[in-house]
Amino acid sequence: MSIEHPTQSSSIVDVLETVLDKGVVIAGDIRVGLADVELLTIKIRLIVASVDKAKEIGMDWWETDPYLNSKAAEADTKALEKENQQLQNRIEQLENSMQRMYNHQK
Repeated sequence: MSIEHPTQSSSIVDVLETVLDKGVVIAGDIRVGLADVELLTIKIRLIVASVDKAKEIGMDWWETDPYLNSKAAEADTKALEKENQQLQNRIEQLENSMQRMYNHQK
């Protein structure tokens, strides 16, 4: 009596490898309407691909999204700190200028 092993697992692996290598795009729209009046449209786009394939086609948004990447969050924080310092400097300059004008009018 021979033991048979299912070959489905290897074919699933092959399909997954092909999908990740080539990528798959699934697109669809959900529209909600009442009496021929469109109330809501939701566009759904799903791309399944490997990280390398996504980068190859120009999809690398996760690298700059501060919610997904700690380095992007750090850069975002530094940019905000720099802008904040610039604004504080500007306010100080304006206050000094106003003080000089006030003193000059006396």
